[in-house]
Amino acid sequence: MTVLGSSSTSAPATRKKITGHVGFSNLPNQIRRKSFKDGFQLTVMVVGESGLGKTTLINTLFNSTICVPREPLHPAADRPKTVAIENIQADIEENGVRLRLTVVDTPGFGDFVNNSKSWNPILEDIERRFEAYLSQEHRVRRGKLVDSRVHACVYFIQPTGHSLKQIDIEFMQKLHHRVNLIPVIAKADTMTDEDIVDFKARILSDLELHGINIFQAPIYEDDDDESIFEAEEIARAIPFAIVGSSNAVRTRDGRVVRGRAYPWGVVEVDNPAHCDFGKLRQLLIRTNMEELREHTNDVLFEAWRTERLLAMGIAQDPTVFEEINPAERLREERVIHEAKLAKMEVAMKEVFREKVELQEQKLKQSEVELYARHKEIKDELNRQWEDLSKKKAQLESGSPDASRKKTFRA
Repeated sequence: MTVLGSSSTSAPATRKKITGHVGFSNLPNQIRRKSFKDGFQLTVMVVGESGLGKTTLINTLFNSTICVPREPLHPAADRPKTVAIENIQADIEENGVRLRLTVVDTPGFGDFVNNSKSWNPILEDIERRFEAYLSQEHRVRRGKLVDSRVHACVYFIQPTGHSLKQIDIEFMQKLHHRVNLIPVIAKADTMTDEDIVDFKARILSDLELHGINIFQAPIYEDDDDESIFEAEEIARAIPFAIVGSSNAVRTRDGRVVRGRAYPWGVVEVDNPAHCDFGKLRQLLIRTNMEELREHTNDVLFEAWRTERLLAMGIAQDPTVFEEINPAERLREERVIHEAKLAKMEVAMKEVFREKVELQEQKLKQSEVELYARHKEIKDELNRQWEDLSKKKAQLESGSPDASRKKTFRA
């Protein structure tokens, strides 16, 4: 047994041997026991036009009558005007493992003359489930959270053999960032193998062109070769060409299988040479159910939650939950403090410069005013001097006024 040793610094971890049994290797068994006790929750949404086999596929996937087939409407009956959302819940058990399955059906999608905005009720239902889960997280006493979020959306594509229709593209563009999209080609037994290969290539090209993300089975570093090969094989099969049927039919060689009988032979549902049903079941249930749930919680729900909180004006500091080295933190604080001091010094110098300039302007203005006052006083003194000079000259020249004054004195 090995252990990873690490310090508080960013030095690489080293593997160390321990000499005795500690017990944490029993954690998988603990999780297994807890899983048997609590069970699991899975919510699958099926979307597609009527008659593409959504109900049949769900019943085939779980080998049970989960969804009851609908009776076709009478031609004279009133048709619904909007897409309906129907929830079908079932508690199923296999080898002691309990699963609370919720199937979200969307009857009416793509069945109208005008299908614009027909995806809005579906998008609103997905976000409403996000809202319900978020409100549970915000409760004072949360208890066990009920996860009703949609973990996978199986989107049914008509087997036209050409390319995706506009409603297919717009639907997946609106929902690929809210739910794990798994596209499937419905009723693949109506197409030849060559047509299916070409149709898959066109679909993948359309998805790439419009930037639509679909769920891919993850590959981990410690996976064995068999698991990696299986994941790659599933990825190559997307979009899955499927045939659904819960009926038991007999083949020409005497075997009893689930499939559809035709005059030219039997299409076996579980035969990978006939359709991709097994790969879809592998992705959805047998190997990647937990990855679907984790991706919904860790990526899709968190992205919606972030948008929701930002729309409410709530922002989170991304450094709150980061591990911080105290010495590095002190250095960063010192740098920030020095930057603040430098900024304050520049600001103070600017204020001092502005005050000096203002004082200089005031002094210059005072100087101008003093000069003007000095000139005014000087001019006044010059005028008085000229008046006195004139009077002196008159007195010295013996003007009549001066004679009278002298006579009066005599």
